[in-house]
Amino acid sequence: MTVWEIKSPTTLRKGFLPMATTRGDRLFIGLLGAAYINLAFVGLSGKFAEWLTLEQDPSIWISFAISIAALLLVMRKG
Repeated sequence: MTVWEIKSPTTLRKGFLPMATTRGDRLFIGLLGAAYINLAFVGLSGKFAEWLTLEQDPSIWISFAISIAALLLVMRKG
């Protein structure tokens, strides 16, 4: 992020987030969101298996893919 900031300084931008953010702000918000998505998935995976009548809990890779998509969305459009 430091090299990126030196190469092209960031400016405040307003996206779908309710405040003007810089590149670093969006990264921090996206990482927090990704962490909460993973924690929620781990906490609810037993219920998902029960609701969908699966033999075992769903793979953690599903939450990883959702987290990456959410992070990219916040970085790009936030």
